[in-house]
Amino acid sequence: MAPPADGRDPDRALARFPFDRMTVQRFRQTFPRARWSDRLQAWTVPGKTARRRIDRWLAREAARTDIFAEDRGRDAYAFEPILSPYLEVQAEGFRIRTPYSKTVIDELRQIPFARWDSNHRVWRVPFASYDDLQHRWETIERAAKRNEPEERRKRAEARRGTKEELLSKRRAAERRRRRLPVPHDDLPPLYRPIATPAYGIVVITEITGELVDPIGVADLYADLNDEQVWCHWRPATLEELIRTWPAKGPAGEYERMRGWWQPTIEELREARRSARSRERRQGPTAPILE
Repeated sequence: MAPPADGRDPDRALARFPFDRMTVQRFRQTFPRARWSDRLQAWTVPGKTARRRIDRWLAREAARTDIFAEDRGRDAYAFEPILSPYLEVQAEGFRIRTPYSKTVIDELRQIPFARWDSNHRVWRVPFASYDDLQHRWETIERAAKRNEPEERRKRAEARRGTKEELLSKRRAAERRRRRLPVPHDDLPPLYRPIATPAYGIVVITEITGELVDPIGVADLYADLNDEQVWCHWRPATLEELIRTWPAKGPAGEYERMRGWWQPTIEELREARRSARSRERRQGPTAPILE
């Protein structure tokens, strides 16, 4: 892991390293004031001594890696290989390509030094992490198979005409209405990204004041009562998500019961990835005027 050169700002320094959850946790424990920059694709650390402290931390992280781990991973694969259409062996490690699955993503993010290659739209895992990959592969492959187009079509046919399908259609119709029930005495802020249990991170554009009638929508929203009002929402833009300051910790029981909360850095990262893909598909759009 080589530190980047950054002489443009003497009061801060940049840190880039292969992403994995445990490494990021150690980094944030060491640098609690560090902030992730989507524009720079790096962590920014304030302070005149930041560069020196980052270099020391990177050296410690490099020392954590067993110099023989790559060879052991190659030997382990040769002795007990993973044979799967979703995995390809290359000179530098493993390349993994599967249908989209949140389970697959969650599992791969737990593997040390696994990273997403956005140029080729594949996950890359070094030989040194083969034991972790092998440990999680059964779950990864099962989720990948489940999300193959043919398997999804079979499940859709099996649901046809069932209560599950009717509920799914009602949820889709409700989502198109872009409304959300919120407590009348604890309203969310307008025009700022908030996290919700039903729709992920959204931006509230209007509080209608109309009381929620639980009859007819009680199975679509948890913890409904007659003291809630409807508000309207829209998806948050990538720019808004980048500007949003993350919460210091996960939402508590009260925040989840009321139906909205300040998103965490993990929730923001997931939403930014989705927004980036959405805006790439849609192409350039006019700015949103509030």
